[in-house]
Amino acid sequence: MSDILIDLYSDTLSKPTLAMRQFMCQAEVGDEQKGEDPTVNLLQEMVSELLDKEAALFLPSGTMCNQIAALIHCRIGDEILMDKTAHSLNYEGGGASALAGAIITPLNGDRGCFTRLQVLDAVRPLSRHQPRTSLLVVEQTSNMSGGKIWPLVSIREVCEAARTSKLRTHLDGARLLNAVVATGVSAKEYAFDFDTAWIDLSKGLGAPVGAVLAGTKEFVQEAWQWKQRLGGSMRQAGIIAAGGVYALRNHVNRLVDDHQKAKRLAEGLTDISGVDVDPNNVETNIVIFEISRLGFSTPEVAAKLLDNGLRVSVVNGQKQLRAVTHLDISWKDIEDTLQIVKKVIEN
Repeated sequence: MSDILIDLYSDTLSKPTLAMRQFMCQAEVGDEQKGEDPTVNLLQEMVSELLDKEAALFLPSGTMCNQIAALIHCRIGDEILMDKTAHSLNYEGGGASALAGAIITPLNGDRGCFTRLQVLDAVRPLSRHQPRTSLLVVEQTSNMSGGKIWPLVSIREVCEAARTSKLRTHLDGARLLNAVVATGVSAKEYAFDFDTAWIDLSKGLGAPVGAVLAGTKEFVQEAWQWKQRLGGSMRQAGIIAAGGVYALRNHVNRLVDDHQKAKRLAEGLTDISGVDVDPNNVETNIVIFEISRLGFSTPEVAAKLLDNGLRVSVVNGQKQLRAVTHLDISWKDIEDTLQIVKKVIEN
């Protein structure tokens, strides 16, 4: 395999900056399991304030955030509603079923965003013969729909439908701050209608690891027990939590750069014959495009791009390609990416 010169596979591949590494090295630490790590405690307080929730809990991954939420909000045999493209449904190893004993029913949203009526139609009547619909999950932004932003009004409508139906609500905020920067709507406004919410630290924010889950004090106390059970409790975790502290202080506003680069990439791809992409659908840092008219399979095209030093991911049933901008991608990388795609198609 050729060396990867430009890596647009995911923003999870972003690396901590030198300044972040130095900040992490200097972090004050203690025993996180005992609540004695001051840097972990600081990060949790920052996210609790950011999302306007009573308490927050530092976890190793966003997947663990989603799974713990399902474990607490659902009983065995319960049903969770989310979009058909949602990360929890497609990319978490069937965790909700394996761990919480819950089933996931996908909703057929428009680019990841479903409606109030779809929620109301999907909620099952109470019956001994059917699962109890107990949880509604929204993913902000919608990853597999190209970083689509859930409008605040839509969030309020589906959460109101959930409350009317006595469902709990959970916000998968893996890229919530991308939506915040793109729209000017605050994180606490997006999170207001949800019982629980979390943000990822290791994507656009550029920290090496971790996510923070927030909710009521009672919820976080129960989440701590699940964190312990699942092996997520750590010791001197302040070293990695410091990456999140630094990111929240320094890397939020810079997300706009990723959005601008993604938009430029999409606009440039439209000028290449054989590429199908709509720049109007690029709202944040994700570009999903197709090269289906060339007569080659999408994985074959991805392999050819990789041979030329460009890595992208194959998504949505191996029908599309996804490119994700992040803090390690320069403007030159975007222009070089366009040249590589053009070269591969022409050859």
